[in-house]
Amino acid sequence: MYLRSLDEINIYRALPEVNKISSEVATSQRDVSGHNELHILIQNCIAQSRSAQKKLYDLYSPAAYGIIKRYLYNNNAAAQEILNDSFYKIFTKLDQYSFQGAFEGWIRRIVINTLTDHLRKNIKKEHLTKEIQAEDAYVNSDPVEKMSQKELLRLIQTLPDSQRAVFNLFVFENYSHREIGSILNMNENNSRWYLNDARKRLKEKVNMLK
Repeated sequence: MYLRSLDEINIYRALPEVNKISSEVATSQRDVSGHNELHILIQNCIAQSRSAQKKLYDLYSPAAYGIIKRYLYNNNAAAQEILNDSFYKIFTKLDQYSFQGAFEGWIRRIVINTLTDHLRKNIKKEHLTKEIQAEDAYVNSDPVEKMSQKELLRLIQTLPDSQRAVFNLFVFENYSHREIGSILNMNENNSRWYLNDARKRLKEKVNMLK
């Protein structure tokens, strides 16, 4: 509809439901357009189009690499290897993507699975001198929880391998201690200990910054 006069514009603005519906329609149209573009891109990748594969890689690899670097901040070679392995799996499994749920989430799951395979094989665990009990694994982490994500990510990089892995899996990926234990070949209580030791270390670093 073309609004020719100020009166028409004012009348239109006075109808919130019309504005809401128009906004929803525009959003829906963008979603449909984006969905169609993604569908075409994926189909071209499946058809082995090099340009389509490069476009998909360029679109999604920065975020994937960012996830990996959260775990392997000081090992660029391993991070790049995991990124390459992840996208090899992504390209070979594209025909399994059902277009149900966000494509970014589907990619993230593959990246995390590839990453945890690496952690399981290569992570160096601290030697624990006793079987950790649940009551041993508690630290008041309020100062850590109140940090901005940027600040938190910077400090996470200073954690030992095990603490960093457990903290990332628990906080950012929402894994349970049982799942983390299975991934990293440790029991649940040890996972809790590593998490809270990470929080303790982070809290100490926060206090040093004050």
